[in-house]
Amino acid sequence: MRIRTSFPYETVHDDVRIPLPDGTLLYARVWRPLTQEPVPAILEYLPHGLTDGSAPRDRQRHPWYAGHGYASVRVDGRGHGDSEGLPGDAYSANEPADGVEVVDWLAAQPWCDGRVGMFGISWGGFDSLRIAALAPEPLKAVVTVCSTDDRYDNDVHYMGGSVLAADMSAWAATMLASVSRPPDPLHVGDAWREMWLARLDAIGPFVHTWLDHQTRDDYWRHGSVREDHEAIAAAVLAVGGWHDPYRDTVLRLVEHLPADRVRGIIGPWCHEYPDRGLPPGPAIDFLKETLRWWDQHLKGVDTGVMQEPLLRAYVSDSHPPATVLDTLPGRWVGEPAWPSPHVTTVAYGLQGAPVLVRSPQHTGVDAGRFRPLGNDADLPPDQREEDARSACFEFAVGEETWVLGRPRVRLRVTSEVSRGQIAARLCDVALDGSSTLVTRGVLNLSARHGQDRAVPWEPGATQEVAFELNAVGHAFAPGHRIRLAVSSAYWPWIWPQPGSQAGFTLEPAGSFLELPVRAREAASDITFEEPEQSAPVGVTHGVAADGWSPATLDEPRPERLVVRDVAKGEWRLEVDPRYGGTRVYPDGLEITEDALETYTIDEQDPLSARTRSDWTIRLHRPELAWDTTVRTRSEISCDGTDFHTSDEVVCSAGGEVVFHRTWEKRIPRTAG
Repeated sequence: MRIRTSFPYETVHDDVRIPLPDGTLLYARVWRPLTQEPVPAILEYLPHGLTDGSAPRDRQRHPWYAGHGYASVRVDGRGHGDSEGLPGDAYSANEPADGVEVVDWLAAQPWCDGRVGMFGISWGGFDSLRIAALAPEPLKAVVTVCSTDDRYDNDVHYMGGSVLAADMSAWAATMLASVSRPPDPLHVGDAWREMWLARLDAIGPFVHTWLDHQTRDDYWRHGSVREDHEAIAAAVLAVGGWHDPYRDTVLRLVEHLPADRVRGIIGPWCHEYPDRGLPPGPAIDFLKETLRWWDQHLKGVDTGVMQEPLLRAYVSDSHPPATVLDTLPGRWVGEPAWPSPHVTTVAYGLQGAPVLVRSPQHTGVDAGRFRPLGNDADLPPDQREEDARSACFEFAVGEETWVLGRPRVRLRVTSEVSRGQIAARLCDVALDGSSTLVTRGVLNLSARHGQDRAVPWEPGATQEVAFELNAVGHAFAPGHRIRLAVSSAYWPWIWPQPGSQAGFTLEPAGSFLELPVRAREAASDITFEEPEQSAPVGVTHGVAADGWSPATLDEPRPERLVVRDVAKGEWRLEVDPRYGGTRVYPDGLEITEDALETYTIDEQDPLSARTRSDWTIRLHRPELAWDTTVRTRSEISCDGTDFHTSDEVVCSAGGEVVFHRTWEKRIPRTAG
C-alpha cells in the first residue's frame, strides 16, 4: 500500500449542514481542492456515522479525491450519525429522496461546477444506485462497490426464497444496535441528548418488517433497481468480489445497462474495498481506477476507461481449502459483452440410482461467513464433512476447465412433505481428497414457480426444479474432480422449513449440473497498479483510557467456534464478527464495540433452530465527561407456524439508564 501525501491540489475540509425541504439538517464533511475554479463533486451518502464508524475509511479516500481536483463529500443520512431527523426502515423511500436533495444542493454550491458523482460500498453503493434510478439531473456518474440491485434475493434477507438465518438475524441486530447510537456532542453540542432520545423513541426491530414480507412483493420491489435498470441515466462502474454475496449484481448491471455507460470489475475480494489489502487478494489501485471513471464522466477527459472490456473478471486457480487466503492465484480476463461470447453452457448429467437426501440439520455449519470481511475464519474450511452429509455427484476434469458466471442445477425431486429446501454446493476436489467450496445456491421448494408466490409441494409428487448458484470465476485443474453436493439443510445460512427433516428423493436420471464454461486463453493484457491511498486518520486500537471493557475474558474469543452437545444432539455455532474492539480517535473519541452471534439447532429437528445476537457499544469522550453505552439483545426462534422474535435495547448515559425497551412478536411463516 502506497500512502500518498503530495497531490496536484492542496486541500481543505469543512463540516457543514445540508438543509432538506422540511428543515432537517444533514451533517456533512466536505474536502475541497484549493482552487478558484468550480470542480465536480463526489458524494458518499449512507447512515453510518462519518465522525466515528466510517472516519478511518473516509480519510483514506475523500482527501485523495480532493487532491485530484474534486469536492469529495461524506453525508450522514437522516436520523443517523450527527444528522437531524428520525431514522426509518432500512432503505426507506425517504433515504433516496433526501439523497436527491443532497445532489441538487451540491450542484448549486459556488465551488461545484454542477456535475456530481456518487460512490459507496455496501449500503452506500446501494444508495448510489437507488438515487441514480431517480435520475437527478446533476448526477452523471456512479461507482458502486459490493452493493445490490435486488433487496429480496441478493441482500441479507432471503436466498432462493428461503430466510437467510445467519445474516437476516445478524444484520437486523447490527442495525438495531447501530441506530441506537447517540450523536456526538463535539459536533452537535448540548442537543445530543434530546436528539438521541427522539431517535430511540422512533426505532423498532428491522426484522419485524423483513419477516412480514417472505415473498418478493411490492415492499422489496420498490427499492430494487433491478425492477427497472433503464431508469438509471448515470454512467455506472460496478465493482464486486467473488467472496462477496452481492457479486451477481455486477453481472446484471453490465447485462442490462447500455454498454456506452457501464463497466464491471469482479475480483477475488471479500465484502471490502479492493484496495484495502484484506484477504483474499490481489488488491488493486481502486482509487486510480475510479479516478479514470470520474475524469471520463465528470470532466469529459478521455481516460481510455470506456475502451476497457465491458467486464473485467478474475478467474482463480484451484487452491486448497482455507478459512483465510492472502492471495488467490489466477488471471484477469476481459468480456466484450454479457452474456459473453467466450462462455458456453456445458451440461453434466448426474449418474446413479435415486438417492434419499436427508441431511442432518447442522449441515452448513462449515459454510463460512455470509459476508466475509477478510478475517481469519471467514471463508469455508474443507468441505469433506459437509459433503458427507450430502448427496454428491462427481465429474472428472480432463483438461483445465474455466468457469465464469452462474452455474445452474436442474434436479428431478420427489418430496413426501409439502415444505422443504434444497442446497447445492459446487466444490473443487483435489488429488488429496480435499474439497474447496467454489460456489453455492439454494431453493425454497415453495418458490420453485417464482419468488413472488409460495406454492406448497404436493406430497409424493415428482417435479423438476431448477435454480442458479451464485456467480464465480474459477479454474478447475486437470486431474481434479468437480463435485456437486446436494443437501436438504444448510444451517445457519438457511432457516429450515417445518417437516424438512424428511428430506427428498433425488433422481439422477434427467438431472443436470450446467456450468458456464469460459474459453481458455493466454495471459490477457489486463493489469492494475498497486493500491494507493491518502494518509490514514491515526486511530489507535487497545483499551479505553479508564480501562472499561464490555466483558471480562481471559483470552480473545475464537472468531467461529462450533460446539456439539453429543448427548442432546445439539450444535451451536458462536461467531465473534470482529467489528472493532476499542478504538481511540485523534479528537479524543473512544469507541468500544463487542458483538457475539449464536446459532443453535438440534441435528434432527428443524423447529429447534434459534439465533441470538448480543451487542455492546460504548462512545466516550473523557474530556467532555460524556459516556454513553448501548446494549442490545436480538433473538429469533420458531415453531411450525410462526417465527418468534424478541429484542431489547438498553441505553445509558453517565451510568444512568435513559432508555429501555423490549419487543416480542410472532410472525406467521407464510413462506419462510
